[in-house]
Amino acid sequence: MKLEGPAVRLTILVGESDQWRHRPLYHEIVRRAHEAGLAGATVMRGIEGYGASSRIHTDRILSLSEDLPVAIVIVDAEERIRAFLPRLDELVTEGLVVLDPVEVIRYAGRPGEAAP
Repeated sequence: MKLEGPAVRLTILVGESDQWRHRPLYHEIVRRAHEAGLAGATVMRGIEGYGASSRIHTDRILSLSEDLPVAIVIVDAEERIRAFLPRLDELVTEGLVVLDPVEVIRYAGRPGEAAP
């Protein structure tokens, strides 16, 4: 897949303990993004944060949280990202979903690895 120039970054912020059918929610979002043929997805675990509930979640030892923030980031062409948004509707019932315009400078896989 070629991806260069103007694109959109989709960021989904949820809690690490959020589930979809007894599996981590972030896993299901990545699975659906892959199934939709999007360019790629990355899950990042936060070390501290808060959301709409205003409850701070942290990895500091004295107040260790079991529900740290998780960000799922997906970058692709705007029309592909917007077509994917309805697939998130049933999944993300709490959290934040944002779109940002970005410019892709380079998108390349490892030599010898072909996309499935």
